[in-house]
Amino acid sequence: MWTLIILSFLLAVTNGPTDSPHLTAKAKSGEGVLALLRRFDLEAYTCNVDEFHILNRLDKTDGLIEGRIYKLPVKRHRYNGKSIRSSIGIQDFDLAVGIQEYNKAMQKAGKRRNAYEDDNDLWVPHHFLHCPNEIKESKTLTDLDIRSTGRGGEFPIFGPAYSNVKRESDILKGQVFYIDAGHGGPDPGAMSTRGDHTLCEDEYAYDVSIRLCRHLLARGAIAYMITRDNNDGIRDGALLDCDSDEVALGDKEIPLDQKERLYQRSAIINRLYERHKQQGVKQQTSVFIHVDSNNKGLRQDVFFYHLKRSKTSKAIAEAVHREFHQKYRKHQAARTYHGTVTGRDLYVLRETSPPGIYVELANIRNPEDQKRIVVRENREALAQWLADGLVNASKR
Repeated sequence: MWTLIILSFLLAVTNGPTDSPHLTAKAKSGEGVLALLRRFDLEAYTCNVDEFHILNRLDKTDGLIEGRIYKLPVKRHRYNGKSIRSSIGIQDFDLAVGIQEYNKAMQKAGKRRNAYEDDNDLWVPHHFLHCPNEIKESKTLTDLDIRSTGRGGEFPIFGPAYSNVKRESDILKGQVFYIDAGHGGPDPGAMSTRGDHTLCEDEYAYDVSIRLCRHLLARGAIAYMITRDNNDGIRDGALLDCDSDEVALGDKEIPLDQKERLYQRSAIINRLYERHKQQGVKQQTSVFIHVDSNNKGLRQDVFFYHLKRSKTSKAIAEAVHREFHQKYRKHQAARTYHGTVTGRDLYVLRETSPPGIYVELANIRNPEDQKRIVVRENREALAQWLADGLVNASKR
């Protein structure tokens, strides 16, 4: 009898939530840290990422091993049957509601089998108790001047000549787009020359990006510029001056280190994505715009990358690609369009929550390709064609 009682007690302790203080998960093939955390709605907060590395004794540059079990920045607490606040020792009612909503979301997503009230296993993500500033930021970012409201409005970031945006249609109403111009700040990206002038990738990628953002707003979307130059606006000149005053959304300094820079942008997008997801937005898309650098003699058309293994990312890229085919047939019938669509495991495509595409506009070293970006009308056409392609992709 005593043996049975002791055995029953041991089983209760072993199976209870307090015996495993952190939630765990097994890494899937090709999964990075942010992709793993995304499965549990944790990737939007930098302190979650930092805590993940600490818990698993990993350096920031370490990858994950397929099939290995990792600790997640989610502590498991025994729910006392009374309240979340008394269970974990907090007073903040709104915080408790947030934790409750998280647990319900995890149950709805199939990550947990039972409600915490039923199995007394309460999951508390690290960021709720340790990232209050980031939680606040995810709310305030959505109030910045680059999103569409009402029937249009004034957006100073486009510059004086283009700040007024008129709502042309509602075809993209209810959709959110994140537009990221490559490089910026201390990193000009690819460079070349045209005559005596230096061409910098980040300047031309930015001008096409900000024009695209304006077109999306005019079509009723909510659109964010992730890289921002607060004094350039849309520029109509051919030879754009190189500068290094770009910042990330929220006036954040852009890091020189490439990994830090890519992580910064991914985190900003993921925080906004999570915020809009909570607001009920169903369709969100990321667009990363770059200018390629290749052999000077190689002329190449606009081409696209999508995330390998992502059907949605591939569908978006293919829709935009088809639009370019049609535009070339209409406007440049004398030549064939040779742009491609390719699947790649690029960091920004893999580690951002909304499905997205990566666009290469031209070969910055080829004199003929340079015309595609230095001629104002061509930059405007690129932005319009991208917007039209994204409209078609939105019908998926």
